[in-house]
Amino acid sequence: MSRGNIGILPRPTKLADESYLEMVQSMRKILIQDFFPKVAEWGGKAHQEAGAPQDIEEIKEAYRQAPVPRAWQRGVRTQQEMMWRRTRESFFVDAEEHQKALEAAEKQAPERLIYDPNFKPPGYTRQEIHLQPGGYTDDPMGGLVFHYGTKVFYEGTNDQDELHAELASLMTKPEGKLERVLDVGCSIGQATLKLKEYNPEAEIIGLDVGLPLLRYGHMLAVERDIDVTFQQALAQDTDYEDESFDAVFSYILFHEVALDVIPQIVKEMHRILRPGGTFSIFEFPNNHGQTLEPAHRFLVNYDSLNNCEPFSIGFVECDFKGMLEEAGFDVAEGPACSNPFLQSIVATKR
Repeated sequence: MSRGNIGILPRPTKLADESYLEMVQSMRKILIQDFFPKVAEWGGKAHQEAGAPQDIEEIKEAYRQAPVPRAWQRGVRTQQEMMWRRTRESFFVDAEEHQKALEAAEKQAPERLIYDPNFKPPGYTRQEIHLQPGGYTDDPMGGLVFHYGTKVFYEGTNDQDELHAELASLMTKPEGKLERVLDVGCSIGQATLKLKEYNPEAEIIGLDVGLPLLRYGHMLAVERDIDVTFQQALAQDTDYEDESFDAVFSYILFHEVALDVIPQIVKEMHRILRPGGTFSIFEFPNNHGQTLEPAHRFLVNYDSLNNCEPFSIGFVECDFKGMLEEAGFDVAEGPACSNPFLQSIVATKR
């Protein structure tokens, strides 16, 4: 039933599914790029008329008084549900063949996929982030579904991993040696593979809690003959040796973990980095110090509550840079990327 690929992107199993998902992608693009500025405009007026409160519940109540934000909320939720439902339905037709491909890749290069069959992901990691059925941990088809689903999510701008390539190229390299790099929270390894391309002499390891994502990333690496290793583990408990990495890379990990786990991950990354090692972080913005506009706080809050990003509110409001500094990092602004929503941080181990 496979219809092949468009470059590195797998095609849905039916032309009708591909066409439907192109429609959903267009719908998402309109909602995010065209409709959200109107949300900010109309909601902003209602916010000002309410006295410009700073409490998030009062901001939300003000935005509810305007009709445009309410319509936008419904549209975003609906297109997200449509995206995942049709993506999974399409690829599930080939579920048996896909599992055979995953198993064949594992047999071909078992040393490059490390996991404990008895590993139990903690409850907070089993959320259906972005409404993806089964989340990152529980659906055996999760890697393939994630790959095409996020094609729609990125509105067609990352079909060939363009954003991951850009961010991997922006990883800040430490002074001295660069022999070992960790991509923490690597999902299906899109940045992991690019990190190897840009640093061919270095050992590159992708770590994630979601085995279905790792198995898919491993299959892609085997198919493309790219020598990287994937490992299932918790970011706060990697079991790597002290000072065993020269650099760590992270893309949108921290807003998807429980707030009390964030300082544990930061501490663990500090432990495994050598002195002078760098931690390159591309992440959601922070509102610590009240730096975000009300419209963006409304957006993140809505996304957290209604799009299954249950931990993003805690991350956005926390003092993330303070956590990095407390762990023993020197913190600086990182290189800017093409996505202006992301903050870029470089933390260097003292």
